[in-house]
Amino acid sequence: MEESNVIIHILAGGPAEAIPDLQAYKQRDVIWAAADRGVFRLLKQGIVPEAAFGDYDSVTEEELNWMKEQTSELHIVPKEKDQTDLELALNWAIKERPKLIRIFGATGGRLDHALANIQMLIKGLNSNIDIHLIDYKNKISLKNPGIYEVQQEQDFPYLSFLPVTDIVTGINLNGFKYPLINKTLHWGSTLCVSNELNEEKGTFSFETGILMVVRSTD
Repeated sequence: MEESNVIIHILAGGPAEAIPDLQAYKQRDVIWAAADRGVFRLLKQGIVPEAAFGDYDSVTEEELNWMKEQTSELHIVPKEKDQTDLELALNWAIKERPKLIRIFGATGGRLDHALANIQMLIKGLNSNIDIHLIDYKNKISLKNPGIYEVQQEQDFPYLSFLPVTDIVTGINLNGFKYPLINKTLHWGSTLCVSNELNEEKGTFSFETGILMVVRSTD
């Protein structure tokens, strides 16, 4: 199968103050989607989503009518359902088989929603698609065992590695201010919180478990 070059961006309905500047993420080969109030915010920025999911209980009737005028891609779903609006949008995105999915507007509000949205990153591991959850201070992803190269990023200089499974074994950090060799990380440990790259590039690797990688600003 030919590798996809498509990137899908999804804007959820979280607080506006936690959303980064979306104009910085406008690029070629990007498909935009949105969930609930994220649809309204995306349209207000002049970006028409190719898919939009929600019960739209966070917008007024006037705003909903305006949204209907702007796009024919509104999927209106029942308020009582087994999946959140964002999960519906993410499932649609995964079926499109992109090389990368970025999710915005998924943190900064209710903690239960934020935690559920972070947990949904597991769908990327299950489908072999890179998924990043990004807000104005953080970029979060999950990794299966392997060797990964990371580069310095001015916007996200700090890196933390958190266990998702009970135990993550064989962790190595090379090119970091605080290097590690063959360490084991247990659930609840803060050993790998707030590290930095010493060089332009570095690598991290681990042998078993699932690792959450969090890149953060100051």
